Amino acid sequence: MKRLLPTLAVLFVSSIAAGFSLPAAAIEYRTVDAVTVLYDAPSQRGSKLFVIRRHTPVEVVVALDGWSKVRDAEGSLAWIEKKFLSDKRSVIVTAERAEVRQKADEGSALVFEAEKSVSLEYLEAAPGGWVKVRHLDGQSGFVRGNQIWGL
Repeated sequence: MKRLLPTLAVLFVSSIAAGFSLPAAAIEYRTVDAVTVLYDAPSQRGSKLFVIRRHTPVEVVVALDGWSKVRDAEGSLAWIEKKFLSDKRSVIVTAERAEVRQKADEGSALVFEAEKSVSLEYLEAAPGGWVKVRHLDGQSGFVRGNQIWGL
């Protein structure tokens, strides 16, 4: 074990020096800031997989110099240039229709309903499994955490 520690230290330092960072230790969600292409490798020379729309939440799985490997709500993995990721948080509706309520309570007035695949701005977590969100049109309220992805 004593011989292994210096080897691990060298690998760690050399990976940092080479511009690589280690995989994210905690789940990190980011939001796509502009319509952009996702690739199968961390390079614009990689194969183009698909176009991802603005305001889509993604989970950062691996971060390399200038690139992030991300997972979307459907579980697909792809590479995106870091410059297209924002620290602003968003979530995406996974239920057929999510009910957004005035308060974090099933009996509270319905503010609006959001259909599947609609992106909502994440504002804050609330007690009881609720999340405060805002629609792009400005309406805000509370949605059940089991109706969205990106938490």
